Amino acid sequence: MKNVLEYLESTVTRVPDKVAYSDGTENMTFAEVSRCAAAVGAYLLDKGAGGGPVAVLTGKHPHAIACFFGVVYAGGSYVPIDDEMPETRVGLILDNVRVRVIICDGSTYKRACALADEHGAEAVMCEEMFARTVTDADRDALARVRRRQIDTDPIYMVFTSGSTGVPKGVAACHRSVIDYIEALSSTLCFDEDTVFGNQAPLYFDACLKELYPTVKFGATAYLIPKSNFMFPVKLVEFLNEHRINTVCWVVSALTMISSTGTFDTVKPEFLRTVAFGSEVFPPSQLKIWRQALPGCEFYNLYGPTECTGMSCFYHVTDELSDGEPVPIGEPFPNTDVMLLVWGEDGGARLAGDGEEGELCIRGTPLTLGYYNNAEETDRAFVQNPLHHHYHEFIYRTGDIARCNERGQLVFVSRRDHQIKHMGHRIELGEIEYIAAACEGVTNVCCVYDRDAGKIVFFYTGTADKRQLTVELRHKLPRYMLPNVTVKLDEMMLTPNGKRDRRGLYELYLKTEKK
Repeated sequence: MKNVLEYLESTVTRVPDKVAYSDGTENMTFAEVSRCAAAVGAYLLDKGAGGGPVAVLTGKHPHAIACFFGVVYAGGSYVPIDDEMPETRVGLILDNVRVRVIICDGSTYKRACALADEHGAEAVMCEEMFARTVTDADRDALARVRRRQIDTDPIYMVFTSGSTGVPKGVAACHRSVIDYIEALSSTLCFDEDTVFGNQAPLYFDACLKELYPTVKFGATAYLIPKSNFMFPVKLVEFLNEHRINTVCWVVSALTMISSTGTFDTVKPEFLRTVAFGSEVFPPSQLKIWRQALPGCEFYNLYGPTECTGMSCFYHVTDELSDGEPVPIGEPFPNTDVMLLVWGEDGGARLAGDGEEGELCIRGTPLTLGYYNNAEETDRAFVQNPLHHHYHEFIYRTGDIARCNERGQLVFVSRRDHQIKHMGHRIELGEIEYIAAACEGVTNVCCVYDRDAGKIVFFYTGTADKRQLTVELRHKLPRYMLPNVTVKLDEMMLTPNGKRDRRGLYELYLKTEKK
């Protein structure tokens, strides 16, 4: 197998009329997904927009997924853009990928047209594409594209936070996605009877866990409306209404349920698999979930976007002692995770028993790197320092971990100023970059309170704190907004003139946490 579309093409012949994707209101069967995807692919080829990146700016709807597959049919890579993403971030993304087409829907058409005018692209509604009749000539054109495609061709780009303030586009290929989906599906025991409840935004690689196993097995995935995650009881009722048996969510979505006493009112009746990741799951909250659902299997997943989704898993079968963190376990099949201790000369060695080291990953799941950003790619994807016999790249995650006494990997901390917050990996530098461009701001610095899960933002200048907060709400995604804003008369600096992050954090502890 060398192309992700083979999943869809195999399944549609077997269960064409089964619901593939639904938002609880509107459904798309496998036959509809297949037909619409082929129509999108043919449309893009006819427009001369095949083979390159194509932006998909729609609501969280099954139509978006059909558009993703359509872009792949045309030999391109889809670039999902959230309809609530701030203009500044969208502009930076489109400046990077330089798309010729922005696919939109009725709810995003006006915005897509404005972006298309600004960036020299064409906005096309997905409904217009879906209405196309795929002719024999179209099928021949799609077949020619397929014959040229190889498994290392890119199929999507998702944008992570960048330390320079510019988002980084991670490009993944057929081979890395297929390898990930096969390993994940085998480990979590997905099958045709799996009913997914999707929580992750479609512009985030976390949604791979539902999108591709659905077409692999002929399963069903519900794209749960974001509004449901504000009301725990309503959320669980949605799970029960649609007989959802598998969720792969960020920890904060799960703890919102367990910490509010929801299980005293209603419990998920059909859940059999709960996977979580992107954040540390407090053992006390995990215990509540396991007691409420004793017949359910729980998995902790870990992995960076640069390695196509998740790289490690821990099947929660043991009772964890008080204060013991939930391990991230062991790598998926065909993935190798090394704990490396780096020397000042750039060399490295494997960490000893119980010794902390940087998590570095090698294997097929590594993505192609950062789109149009060779410098950042070369910084993160480096030669394996344990040998120099041939080129073998590893990805330096920047995460520090150790092995516990059972040989399981345990996450410890971040190496740099990249953080995990609300399930998203964020570079504090991107927040600083956007804030520094605001009127009346002269200097900025962000630190992170890991214990409280708060982004703390310091700035100097004439800008009013309240007005600056409002401006940042328009320029930053919700998950990147500072939780605490502190205005300073003068920025605290180290002796060599750098912003004193440690000193600022201590100042925050003294003044804000009294």
